[in-house]
Amino acid sequence: MPDVRFDADRVRRIGLPEAVFCTGKTPIQIATATGAARAAHGRCLLTRLDAAARAALPQDLREALDYDPLSRTAVLGDMPSADATDPVAIVTGGTADLAVATEALRTLRFSGCPAVLYADVGVAGLWRLMEIRESLAAFSTVILVAGMEGALFTVAGGLLPGLLIAVPTSVGYGVAAGGQVALNAALSSCAPGLLVTNIDNGYGAACAALRARGARS
Repeated sequence: MPDVRFDADRVRRIGLPEAVFCTGKTPIQIATATGAARAAHGRCLLTRLDAAARAALPQDLREALDYDPLSRTAVLGDMPSADATDPVAIVTGGTADLAVATEALRTLRFSGCPAVLYADVGVAGLWRLMEIRESLAAFSTVILVAGMEGALFTVAGGLLPGLLIAVPTSVGYGVAAGGQVALNAALSSCAPGLLVTNIDNGYGAACAALRARGARS
């Protein structure tokens, strides 16, 4: 059996193409999967591509990638122009959460979905969130990205009317336990209807937003 079996039919089945998750793959496996995606769709999104793995890729592939080191995402092929309708807001509790938020942002933009980023508005300075509350309330979908104690999720859940997708991050000291506290806070939130992804899963949050956006169209 081959090492890589790219799911070229996924976009027809669920409306989302397969992305190449690079952690744990060899450079040859990454290149093979990316080549299969290019053959099927003409373009490809790669996630969790760290600098060392990128440097080990074949030169022609490496040079063809639009690479963002902060989010460790790369795009092969064109990034489509986003229409202006039904944008998604992405909100971070702190600047340290930007890597995960940018993964979500680039996933949305790869899919042609407009997105607006609001960074560093965590509840330790509640005025920062309150300053943009009315702007955020206008979005039908808001992705919330926060670590530490995850308080942003419940506070925003009590203020905003749209679909809220909580992304706990591994940001935090000691007992924050690599995102476990923020994850448990999101899962046990008293704010009704909060959707929760796995720790640091900006890609998954973006895909959830795209599914919701598709259901509304």
